[in-house]
Amino acid sequence: MHGGWIVGTAVVTRSDGRLALGRLGALCEQLKELNDKDYEVILVTSGAVGLGRQRLRYRRLVNSSFSDLQNPQGDLDGKACAAVGQSSLMALYDIMFSQLDVTSSQLLVNDGFFRDTAFRKQLSDTVSALLDLRIIPIFNENDAVSTRKASYEDSSGIFWDNDSLAGLLALELKADLLVLLSDVEGLYSGPPSDPKSKLIHTYVKEKHQREITFGEKSTYGRGGMTAKVNAAVCAAFAGTPVIITSGFATDNIIRVLRGERIGTIFHKDAHLWTSIKEVSAHDMAVAARNSSRRLQLLNSEERRKILLAIADALETNEGAIRLQNGADVADAEELGYNKALISRLTLRPEKISSLVKSVRLLANMEEPIGQILKRTELADKLVLEKISCPLGVLLVIFESRPDALVQIAALAIRSGNGLLLKGGKEAKRSNAILHKVITSAIPDTVGATLIGLVTSREEIPDLLKASKIPKLIYLVIPRGSNKLVSQVKEATKIPVLGHADGICHVYVDKSANIDMAKQIIRDAKTDYPAACNAMETLLVHEDLSRNGGLVELVAELQRQGVEVYGGPRASTLLNIAQTKSYHLEYSSLACTVEIVDDVFAAIDHINQHGSAHTECIVAEDCEVAEAFLRQVDSAAVFHNASTRFCDGARFGLGAEVGISTSRIHARGPVGVEGLLTNRWILRGNGHVVNGDRGITYTYKNLPVKA
Repeated sequence: MHGGWIVGTAVVTRSDGRLALGRLGALCEQLKELNDKDYEVILVTSGAVGLGRQRLRYRRLVNSSFSDLQNPQGDLDGKACAAVGQSSLMALYDIMFSQLDVTSSQLLVNDGFFRDTAFRKQLSDTVSALLDLRIIPIFNENDAVSTRKASYEDSSGIFWDNDSLAGLLALELKADLLVLLSDVEGLYSGPPSDPKSKLIHTYVKEKHQREITFGEKSTYGRGGMTAKVNAAVCAAFAGTPVIITSGFATDNIIRVLRGERIGTIFHKDAHLWTSIKEVSAHDMAVAARNSSRRLQLLNSEERRKILLAIADALETNEGAIRLQNGADVADAEELGYNKALISRLTLRPEKISSLVKSVRLLANMEEPIGQILKRTELADKLVLEKISCPLGVLLVIFESRPDALVQIAALAIRSGNGLLLKGGKEAKRSNAILHKVITSAIPDTVGATLIGLVTSREEIPDLLKASKIPKLIYLVIPRGSNKLVSQVKEATKIPVLGHADGICHVYVDKSANIDMAKQIIRDAKTDYPAACNAMETLLVHEDLSRNGGLVELVAELQRQGVEVYGGPRASTLLNIAQTKSYHLEYSSLACTVEIVDDVFAAIDHINQHGSAHTECIVAEDCEVAEAFLRQVDSAAVFHNASTRFCDGARFGLGAEVGISTSRIHARGPVGVEGLLTNRWILRGNGHVVNGDRGITYTYKNLPVKA
């Protein structure tokens, strides 16, 4: 793949006119990485005139007499600056690339050269030979001998600055991509310094050329954003995609080639892309609300068929889903993400199969919408009904778990809700393909806008401000780290459903069957250590520390590769490292062990240090077990069963949007019922209140019927 990179003067030069060595170093390191991965890299650079002017000013200063310094001196000759600066600039690139074991080469051109067909062929042959040798060609206009008289104008019709030179070379050398590095993130709708200006992710000539007003040219060089946009439009419409992005970031080139949505893209087919509308998150929420109302008009069988179609689509597209997910996982591994995150990120065949199964299970569940929950005769022929109904539009923010997207989307459809999704950047490709597959199965009578995928994190704060979006988003569900949940709760007045931590306990009583206890703690800790319902703390009755039971339990964990830390009592007795905190979610093959006096000490410990998620007691004494079940204040409490059972699918809910440790609305695994509310329907026969005169209230409970 040929790739062209143009580095603007504002990128290579600091505000004082000196070279920005840090940015140049980061640029060279990125190009080195691409070169090692067999990308064919071509660099067009500015900076020669600025560097030459700096050197010549210094030379003139040291050679000046006192009287020279008293008199104003004329500006330096631009062509002399170019001649001096060019050799210095190339020497700097040569040193930097040499340190990275990369060879570079200099090619100076003028606009007139390109009128010669033989020159153009020779240029192409030379560059091909250099690229075959893995040498990076570095281009610059030879300003020292240029005959151009109008420095800032298109006097030749060929190229007139390094931006247009880069565009020309991209076409001549048939580059697959051209990246123009600037001092801002990309093309904005107005001045980048204006808070109201928005970054334009996709440039559509028919739309944006009329709407954008450019400021002055660059204060550093001849170009500026106007020149870059002109060059980008010319190259893109001739067949080479272009991205304008910031050269101030240390990794933007790598991020562009990973497919991240940064900067502004120019493409000849941009006007055909649905994304050119740049639908805002607010518009997505409005569209989701409207689609959800159409969804609610369908009968139960029609909604069921949508879910079955989604299940079929997931099976049919499994290959494409795993391909995109594999790219996300590879990037996560390359960036050094921890194993727990990579485990949550990975969509293995069995996980996709499980997702398909859960969607079909939801499809075949009893219709949840419009169910009469209670019927009451208030008075003769005056009947009140309490009926289940959707909440409206849900906003779900989740991290690193693309399977959550499928579960949440299926639950939203089953419950008749609209949905906005914001996934983590580490699962960008996976989320995009899953969203595409799912929405493609939604019929036009409802609309694919039922489920919106928000890709810009900058839009989330506005969505969370309820005052700005009245009667639009009714519930926010964050699924991720403690930090994410806390940030969401602090940023919104919209109700938030979820849990911050998954600090789950297993208490092994003195009456426990030790073999059963070993089996339960092994499963609770090792079945899926990264899950929020995995055991993080093991509490053991003190009698087991004297009869060998504690040693057996710890040995079982260690045999499974679990790193065991102790509380003050256990660490001393077992001679193991002491935990830093009881309120610690490892999300890995590690846990805390502590000794407690009895079941009531275990209850106190859990209520003080737990996260109110899921707890388990292993005991044969039923009275002890009942005390534990009644007094532990958590969303889910189990007797002789692994904490890993706390899951929407395992509870028979079909799927879950998350596990709630809240006391209001829904608690524990949240399935369809947790996404419903209710309303009241009153059926009368001309009844009026009239001060309650002439009416006899009966308050008779009536049979519930569909």
